[in-house]
This record gives sequence, C-alpha cells and structure tokens, in this order.
Amino acid sequence: MPISAYVVPVARSSTTSDVFNAIAEAHRREILDVLVTGEKAVGTIVDDLSMTQSQVSKHLRVLSEVGLVRSRADGRRRLYRLDPARLRPFHAWLSKYERAMNDRLDRMDDYLQELQEQGERA
Repeated sequence: MPISAYVVPVARSSTTSDVFNAIAEAHRREILDVLVTGEKAVGTIVDDLSMTQSQVSKHLRVLSEVGLVRSRADGRRRLYRLDPARLRPFHAWLSKYERAMNDRLDRMDDYLQELQEQGERA
C-alpha cells in the first residue's frame, strides 16, 4: 500500500482566529516586542524592525484579528498598541511548563546542596 494512503489531512486553526498560531510567526512576536513599550505608528514599527511597511501592515492585521493589537486613528496615522488580555490563555498554558521547570531546578538545587554538605563533612 502506498504511503499516501496513510497520510490524512489534519485540521489546522486559521492564523487569524488562533492566538497560538498568530504568535508562532517570528515577525509577529517582534512586533509585539516593539508594542510592549507603548503605542506606535506603523512607520515607527517599520523603522524599529527594518521591515517593509507592507510586511508590518500584514502582520498587524493578523495580530488585530486575533485581538492582540488594538488600533486607533490619529489624524492620517493609525496608532497600534498591545492588548495583552488575549495572551492570558497562552500564559495559562505555558505556566504549567514553567512550574515543571522550576520544580526540576528546585530538586537540582536540593541535590547540589546535599553534595556540598557531604563534601564539608568529608
């Protein structure tokens, strides 16, 4: 039987409806990093990241559609700002891995402390 018989298409969330997929793209994370310091115009983001305006606008559109970025008009410009509330599900998911890593580091610290105490007794 050919291998193609075993290949089954997997449903994938749209980048524009899923925060996880939206922030999976490195340029979008860079834009979020720029916006974490405050509200910025597209031109400022372009200058900060050395990306083209069309690239920045495309990524801002995706970030806006998933609710990570909000915009407002300021004359002829649009100013963008981070809306971190949409990162809560991501933070909640990631926190369990952070706890597991901290638990491992705590156990390693305990083990090193034990080794140090054994060395002092010897």
